[in-house]
Amino acid sequence: MTETRRPTRRGRQAAADDALMRRSLELSDLYLGGLAQPESVRWVSNQRSRWGSCTPGDRTIRVSERLKRMPDWVVDYVLVHELAHLLEPQHDEKFWAWVSHYPLTEKAKGYLMGWADANNVSRPVD
Repeated sequence: MTETRRPTRRGRQAAADDALMRRSLELSDLYLGGLAQPESVRWVSNQRSRWGSCTPGDRTIRVSERLKRMPDWVVDYVLVHELAHLLEPQHDEKFWAWVSHYPLTEKAKGYLMGWADANNVSRPVD
């Protein structure tokens, strides 16, 4: 009898991060002309005051694990938002112009605000 091994937590995390990276590249192609090319995209458990974060200098994106329970279109919005930081680091007019290419931007922003309010947590920044 062959023993089947369950993936380790580290293996499952790596697979989830790989899937998140693939989705980010698809979203960059679809909504940002393929211009936003992150070095890494990964789920993190230590973000309590934001949904995601981006460090343009090293082209890394981190996404809060809280989003795993939310609809895919909300996760996609957060990814597009963070990818846009690779093109425009500040939350200025040019940045929001890139983000607005994602057609569900306003709906997703409303969902996230409603989720924060319903869960009695302060609305994450960024």
